[in-house]
Amino acid sequence: WSRSSGSLALGAFTQLTLFDLLCLGNCLLGMWVSQQKPGPTYSFGYRRWEVLAILASTTLSQLGSFLVLKESIERLLEPAAVHMGRLLPGTVLGLCWHLLVQLTVKQPALSSVLQASSSSWLQEHLSDISHSVCSVVPGLSGLLLPRLNPILLLGWAEACLLLLCHTLMLSYDWAHADTVTAVLLAIMCCATMLPVSIHCAFVLLQTTPGHLLGQLDKCLREASTLDGVLEFRHELFWTLSFGTLAGSVHVRVRRDANEQLVLAHIVDRLSGLVPELTVQVFKDEWAWSRAAPFHPARDQSPSLERRESYGSQSALSAAAKV
Repeated sequence: WSRSSGSLALGAFTQLTLFDLLCLGNCLLGMWVSQQKPGPTYSFGYRRWEVLAILASTTLSQLGSFLVLKESIERLLEPAAVHMGRLLPGTVLGLCWHLLVQLTVKQPALSSVLQASSSSWLQEHLSDISHSVCSVVPGLSGLLLPRLNPILLLGWAEACLLLLCHTLMLSYDWAHADTVTAVLLAIMCCATMLPVSIHCAFVLLQTTPGHLLGQLDKCLREASTLDGVLEFRHELFWTLSFGTLAGSVHVRVRRDANEQLVLAHIVDRLSGLVPELTVQVFKDEWAWSRAAPFHPARDQSPSLERRESYGSQSALSAAAKV
């Protein structure tokens, strides 16, 4: 439709409808991932595939926007005729399809990343306008101040720009209205998708969310005061998927400490923030035996070094490995 109309602006709007189609595929992928169980190859399951799928969807949308920008530069040099009769119906159909997908299809992964990612350029400007309006009319604060879904906001903004483009071309016969609108739509798409792509990239790089660092430090300090705990070593926490943290920690305890009790307390303190937690408990003599010189008769004796490794909450019911 966009090719037959010759409108670059409608072609830029098509990039958003293609993103909606990819969202449907991501939803099907999420349903498949939820039915899979962890295995030897993927010990944490396939949840990171959803992160990769959303990153691919947003990246493809941005690449499509760059192609629109390239064609817009060529169109500025060589203007082409635009079929006005298909611009408005295509805008209405595209907006209806966008709203249908985003409002009726449940997308937990996309909702999580939209809440966790930073605000887009369009959201920030709308927030500034909303604050200005609410300062004059306080009764609208409940409607305008909540953070809007950036994908829905992008759809409405692009549809409004297309209507403005249709008006300018119909009323003022501005030849470059379609090209300028296409450039604006491509910039808005990139500005909206970029924060989502950055957040997905950070998740795939196994980084720790900045807003959780303080809570993790507090939980570790509280856990270090437990009876029998001497120190924590090799604390490592990373984002497994959207809204899910994984981590591992080594705990050195006293020789007379109850490892099972210490493990239960530590998992209880950290499981609220880190659902996928692996705790390894070491007796105090483990550190001394590792630091001491090698003695065959002593180091080969299994009774002088004791190591117990536990998984997350599922390992509480397993027998201790000595």
